[in-house]
Amino acid sequence: MRTTFLAGLAALLLGGTAQAGDLTFWTWRQEDRTQYAQLFADFNKIHPDVRIKYEAFEPQTYGTVLSTALAAGKGPDVIHVRAYGGLEQFSRAGYLMALDPSTVPELANYDPTALASVSQRSDGKPYAVPFASQTLGLFYNTEIFQRHGLKPPTTWDEMIQVSNALKDKNVIPLANGMATAFMVEVFTSVFTGPYLGDAFVQDILAGRATFADPRYVAALNKLTELRDYLPPGFTGIDYPTMQQLFLSGRAAMFAGGSFEIANFRRQNPNMKMDFVAPPAPAAGRPQLVSVFYDGGYAVNSKTGNQSDAIKLIRFMSTKGFGDRFSALLGNISPIRGVQIEDSLLAQVAKLNQQSWPYVMAVHFRFQDPTGSTLLQGGVQKLMGGQATAAQVGDEVTKGIATYFAPFQKR
Repeated sequence: MRTTFLAGLAALLLGGTAQAGDLTFWTWRQEDRTQYAQLFADFNKIHPDVRIKYEAFEPQTYGTVLSTALAAGKGPDVIHVRAYGGLEQFSRAGYLMALDPSTVPELANYDPTALASVSQRSDGKPYAVPFASQTLGLFYNTEIFQRHGLKPPTTWDEMIQVSNALKDKNVIPLANGMATAFMVEVFTSVFTGPYLGDAFVQDILAGRATFADPRYVAALNKLTELRDYLPPGFTGIDYPTMQQLFLSGRAAMFAGGSFEIANFRRQNPNMKMDFVAPPAPAAGRPQLVSVFYDGGYAVNSKTGNQSDAIKLIRFMSTKGFGDRFSALLGNISPIRGVQIEDSLLAQVAKLNQQSWPYVMAVHFRFQDPTGSTLLQGGVQKLMGGQATAAQVGDEVTKGIATYFAPFQKR
């Protein structure tokens, strides 16, 4: 990782943005190089004189490499950026070009929610075009379930019953561990979402509730009921280990995101899996998945080749690109009218019709301490027995209240 980081710094110090006819594209998606080569080949059928150099960095160091380059007036011409607060840190600093329909008429191909994920709150302008939506839910190994005569749980009681049945067969019910912070937040959103829903989020945003609300505390408490169904030593199980537990068939379920689909298939092409919404509190209640936008494609405000950079992001906002993107990368493109041929991905898109937002990522990652940081650490303590759900809700509320005015009035 350190070698990649130093290589990135060297690259940005030795060179600036591309010359006319050359574009540099930076991303944290190292595993997608082959697929983007095909997507950029499609672009070159329309613009044969524009060459694109794909440079991928370690996800953990990408933000640092990128911010260092941009602060020096250098960096890539087209930038793969995170969404929400991850984008705003760069747009506020003036590093990204504001987009409008006169220069990028393809902005009309996105709905307002998608554009909001790549817009700066202070001026409401988009600074990127969205690239993917992600859905959080429950993967399960269909062969294991069929072998033991089980069906995926649709209610919380069924979740407990199925987990007990799997445990009796010496199968780990849930692969998830608590050592990787961002996956702790994923785990939390998957299982608390059906207990909360969008109405609770609206109460939070309007100041009618905080994260110390009894509804939120009760939802967090449900997580503790899953302790017995996680891998032995789950507090020390990290992200790669939990993935392998599921991929190897040692664990039957995995609370995760649709971003895992392509990766799981690459690692174990023979695995039979499905993706469903998490269990509802009771029969007749909705099974809500969590949905968020994953980032976007932005133009460096200092690029010396703005014309070609805009050509590229306009191309990346077309239905044709979206169709190919979804087919090649196994992600849902947010571009209107995209055709999803993959049956599992199409199923995910259908699940999105009943959803709630991935609340901390969408609303509370803009200032420090982020809601994500507070929640991740709190749930790690909760699951490890070092804090109660009420204490976690209270600490999250206090942290966010340092900058979120509605919490300060309560």
